[in-house]
Amino acid sequence: MAGPMVLTVSPTQIKLPPGSEVTLRYQTWADYETMLESRRDDAAIKIRFSALTQEISIMAPMAGHGRRIDILVDLVKALLSHQDREWDSSHPLTLKRFQEAGAEPDACFYIQNWQTLLGKERIDLATDPPPDLAIEVDLTSLTSLDIYQTLKVPELWIYRQGVLKIYVLESEGYNESVSSPTFPNVDVKNIFPSYIERAWSAGSSMALREFRDLLKTL
Repeated sequence: MAGPMVLTVSPTQIKLPPGSEVTLRYQTWADYETMLESRRDDAAIKIRFSALTQEISIMAPMAGHGRRIDILVDLVKALLSHQDREWDSSHPLTLKRFQEAGAEPDACFYIQNWQTLLGKERIDLATDPPPDLAIEVDLTSLTSLDIYQTLKVPELWIYRQGVLKIYVLESEGYNESVSSPTFPNVDVKNIFPSYIERAWSAGSSMALREFRDLLKTL
């Protein structure tokens, strides 16, 4: 019988059991870069940094996290395709603003700036625009609005416990919105959660097929 998984966070190795989160305080940008290196190729481990709070948060999502973000991404792609719009997307993608903040959204979409990702392995926010839309599914931890505000992501979605919250970046910070600037004519806030949870109970293909049928009526 296998023993309990050991939690390890060090400059050379990161191991976390699914569903766990570790917060390191009084951290610097150099510490953050070191942690990114120590993660190596384990894309399941997410790391974020805020110079404002001097904290590094390290998270290991649960299995349900991945299933929900996958269907949410599929729904966004289906809607974009239905609207005959160009886009490019990536997950995971590390977004960093030098010495200020770093985060790895569960998914992000470049729509107005869809050509930004073409041919690039990394995004440099010193010269590249941030994604037009970033998406987080909060199951094991809470997304920091301050970090995304520093990264200047114009629209952020956070899905948690069957509720989709939409945040739009204004001059004073993020404001919660009842509608999405990316999809102003579709009530994604109320439509998407039902299909996300439908995928959980009936399967992703079923939920996506039913959503595409709905799109024909819009």
